[in-house]
Amino acid sequence: MKRFLGLCSLAILLLSATAQENTPAGFERWTPAALQRFDQKLHADAAEDPHRFAVEQLADFPNDSFLLVHREADGQVEWHETQVDVFFVQSGSAKLLLGGKMINAETVGPHEKRNGSIEGGVRVKLSAGDVVRIPPRIPHQLLLDGSHEFNYFVVKVKGY
Repeated sequence: MKRFLGLCSLAILLLSATAQENTPAGFERWTPAALQRFDQKLHADAAEDPHRFAVEQLADFPNDSFLLVHREADGQVEWHETQVDVFFVQSGSAKLLLGGKMINAETVGPHEKRNGSIEGGVRVKLSAGDVVRIPPRIPHQLLLDGSHEFNYFVVKVKGY
């Protein structure tokens, strides 16, 4: 009987471990420790970039994508016709300039414009812990405003 109970216990443990391994297709999880492993690479990449910017794409799905971003200088003006940006600020602070009119923008890809400047718009201070959603077709730019660096997790929602 003890042997039977021991085998039943072992079977339950194996079945529960198997159930945990079979997560649904498309499921992703990024722990703080996993994201922190990118820190050194992002700092090194930003040091080599003329805009002092680094990005690591974590996943890309048909309707959304996930990015880890590190900035050490002001960002370029951006405009996405068919995507929403959701920023989860991890560390640092910045001002988000958004809205207004995009001046002298360049089309850099399908449904994407960058560079130039923003005339008008509003400035919103962002700090660690903040979450913002930027609708499609809204020009926006991150300004470090004296901060040494700004780190954030981005979810791009596609298909607008």
